[in-house]
Parts: sequence; C-alpha cells; structure tokens
Amino acid sequence: MTHGYKELAGQLRAQIAQGTPAPGDTLPRQSDLADTYGVNVKTVRAAVALLEAEGLVTPVRRRGTVVREQPTMRRLGTERYAKSKWKYGNTVAFAADREASNQTWAPNDQTQTVELSSPTPEAAEALGIDGDEHVYVRSRLIALEGTPTHTLTSYYRASDVAGTPLVDPQPGPASQGGGFAVLTLAGHEPHQVTEAINSRMPSPDETDRLKIPAGEPVMVLKRTVRTAEGKPVEYAVGVHRASMFSWQYTFDMPD
Repeated sequence: MTHGYKELAGQLRAQIAQGTPAPGDTLPRQSDLADTYGVNVKTVRAAVALLEAEGLVTPVRRRGTVVREQPTMRRLGTERYAKSKWKYGNTVAFAADREASNQTWAPNDQTQTVELSSPTPEAAEALGIDGDEHVYVRSRLIALEGTPTHTLTSYYRASDVAGTPLVDPQPGPASQGGGFAVLTLAGHEPHQVTEAINSRMPSPDETDRLKIPAGEPVMVLKRTVRTAEGKPVEYAVGVHRASMFSWQYTFDMPD
C-alpha cells in the first residue's frame, strides 16, 4: 500500500518511464487512482501535482491528466548550418531540423515581424555597436502542424540589411537559403557561429505565445554569427519548448 504522495508519485513516475501509460495517454481518474493505491484523493492530487511540476504530465481540458509526449524533433547542431544547405541549396536551418526528423515543413510554418528599433544591451554588445544605434529586429514564430515550437529573434545592423528581404515581414524564410543567403548576397557571408544554451521557466508572454503547458521549461539559445573576417552580422535569441526538441551535436574533436 502507498502511504504518501511522494511514494505514489514515485510509482507513477516509474510506470511512465516504462511506457505504461505511454506518451499521450490519459492517467486514470483521481478517484480510481485513490482506490487502486489505497490512498485518499488529496494524496493523489498532490502526487499528480508533483508530476506536473516535473514536466511528466499535463492537464488537458476535457481529457484529464495526460502523459507528455517525448521530444519529437532533432535540433541539429553544426550540421544545420552547413553551407551546402543554405548557400548551395535552399534548406534553411529549421527545415534542416525537420528533414533530419523525417517531418514535413512549409514556408508558412514561419511567421515574422520586422521593426527598426534600439537593440537590447546584449544585442548591442554582441554586434559591437552603440546602444543608441538602431538595428533591424526580426522576430519569428515557428510552428509544426499548427503547434508553436519556438521563437527566434534576430538583430542586424541596419546598414547591413536595409533594403534586403530580411526586412520583409511576409511569412516564410527570407529567401531560398534563408537569412544567411541574404547576408551573403549583401557581402556579409556567415562563416562562424557561437551558440550558448541554457534552460529556465518561461515568462507569461512566452507561455501564451508558445502555448506551453504548466511545468514545462524552455531552452534558450543565444547565437552570434560572424563573417570570416570576424565581423558580427547577426545576434539571435531562440526560445524553444523543451518538450519539442532533442539537441544533437556531431563534430570533430579539436587537436
């Protein structure tokens, strides 16, 4: 017999880890769980709340408590930036992730807004500009079959991208090869990428925009793109739903 909510949560956690119930399945009603494990409903409620906080289950209206789906998309590391994809082909980075995960994509999976404004202090430092210098801010929302997966906000020097497709707010990539191809045609070919990744809980605005269920964290990626001469030409911040991605890196070990 289970006596406390932590013990009950442990048993349910172990079952989820073994795939019964499977991702997408609904847990039994709380009253049924109470009968099965010989506890009161209050104990069940506390155990389920603990699993929600851990991101293992989530409440779904008119369904009950559902086991979270496992990561569905490989977020490639260095491979997604291969020049063979965007310079000599027409595959933008998010599409490379989809193709590696055997998932479809369409240009209108990405929507965006573009504005000319002051950079954040972080963006100004990354681009090596003064904080009062205006930049183009390109904010994208990317979805998979209608479900938001992540946002990506890029900052560019106005002089680098003014008049290019990067300032066009129409849905979809900026060109066949995406923003990197546009930068290349403008004389600022990307050559080096620095990425930093951390996790945190989402802000209320991120929760609403990405439709994130309670208890799910986000993975935040900060990217600086430079030319072969070392000039920074893009600073970007991506906010990813943690449950939607697995992160994969393949690289040669440095000497």
